[in-house]
Amino acid sequence: MGNDDRLRFLLEELRLVRAARGVTQDDLAKRIKWSSSTVAMVETGARKPPTGFWALVDDALQTGGTFQRLANQLGTPLWKVEWGSAESNASALRSYEPLVVPGLLQTEAYARAILGDAGMLRQEEVERHLADRLKRQEILTRENPPQLFAVLDEGVLHRPVGGPTVMRDQLHALAKATEEPHIWVHVVPLTVGAYPGLNGSFVVAVDPENRLTGYLDNQLHGDVIDGAEEVAALQLVWEAVRGQALPQGQSTDLIMKVAETWI
Repeated sequence: MGNDDRLRFLLEELRLVRAARGVTQDDLAKRIKWSSSTVAMVETGARKPPTGFWALVDDALQTGGTFQRLANQLGTPLWKVEWGSAESNASALRSYEPLVVPGLLQTEAYARAILGDAGMLRQEEVERHLADRLKRQEILTRENPPQLFAVLDEGVLHRPVGGPTVMRDQLHALAKATEEPHIWVHVVPLTVGAYPGLNGSFVVAVDPENRLTGYLDNQLHGDVIDGAEEVAALQLVWEAVRGQALPQGQSTDLIMKVAETWI
């Protein structure tokens, strides 16, 4: 279901609930203190619901927050729903990042700096995305967590995200994560020249039946990859990237060495 289909579904529910309560568009407009023309345009899809619209509708129609909850759920992009399911159900995750620490291993301060400084988001959006990211990290501390194999470029360790204190704490946390038996972190050193990973970050999720799902991120949205040929291509890139990385012990030593430079 695309975003337009989701909105049409929600608006149809609004019309049905409003009619069932014997409330006209004019009545609803008066209750939420908006113009009748605005309510009419929203209901017909001529205008997107303004911020706060669904909360006002819930209050006016006494629906107990139903429309706001539906809006929150249906407003989630389909790719995010699909990848969230693949990630949470994975038995193993193979992650590569050339620019930043992988989201599942970010500290709260580092994640806030990424979202706030690089994400170009409003403050309330930063906090919402931050809460989502920290919630996702719970898969690593749950019972039967997935095996996480994370490879990152050494440049990630040197990029001053959030300042020296944030970076030092983040690198210490990254090294400490490797003490967990289900987490591997490998670093591709700067001495490696051009290699396939520099074309962009990706994650491959492996489910308990050994089915693979890929994920690519970009400036606007994420792409979930489940076609056999495309996933196979990602697997080849993963093998090439992993082959360029240092073993975990050497990687951890390098992470701690760079951490001590952040003073």
